[in-house]
Amino acid sequence: MRFVLLSDTHGLHERMPAVPDGDVVLHAGDLTSNGTITQVASALTWFADLPHKHKVLIAGNHDFAFESQPSVAQALIPSGVTYLQDAGVTLDGVRVWGSPWQPVFFNWAFNLPRGNALARVWAQIPDDTQVLVTHGPPYGMHDYTVGSHPMHAGCRDLRERVAKLRDLRLHVFGHIHEGYGMSEQGGCQFVNASNTTVNYDPVNPPVVLDLAF
Repeated sequence: MRFVLLSDTHGLHERMPAVPDGDVVLHAGDLTSNGTITQVASALTWFADLPHKHKVLIAGNHDFAFESQPSVAQALIPSGVTYLQDAGVTLDGVRVWGSPWQPVFFNWAFNLPRGNALARVWAQIPDDTQVLVTHGPPYGMHDYTVGSHPMHAGCRDLRERVAKLRDLRLHVFGHIHEGYGMSEQGGCQFVNASNTTVNYDPVNPPVVLDLAF
């Protein structure tokens, strides 16, 4: 199954590299710059027009409307697009779970304090999940920030939960733009698919990954 992985397009989808075809396109959040209904509608129209058989997305910390006006934002989701918010879907037998939450990061959407609040969110991930889509990264995985206070910004509780998912083959996320890239650990591919750089240039190409299940 060919996965095409996107994240952090921030409304700049018309300027980013072409999205290759595949069986499944996954977007790990931050479709918009500041999450207005107008921006959400535009990004969803673009995403729905992609040619992939399966189109799945989650929200990110910039996608405010999905948190503050969930019924309005979700009503805009076109036919053929699956939105996941602490929910799962099975695609041709592959079990996918998606969640938008991440540790507090300034005053953005879908923020939760580190510790128990996030651990409760990750506890909802089914044990048999094969593909996981979260907006934020697990701690230590493509999560290092640059600037005046460089740090690993990922979530430790997410890292602990992921380590227990024995069937997991792919974990895709974004959020930390400078973490763009892919690595393998324990039979799982970890992909930071951010299409924009730390300076919000939409130049990082979509990640294409072929997986057999």
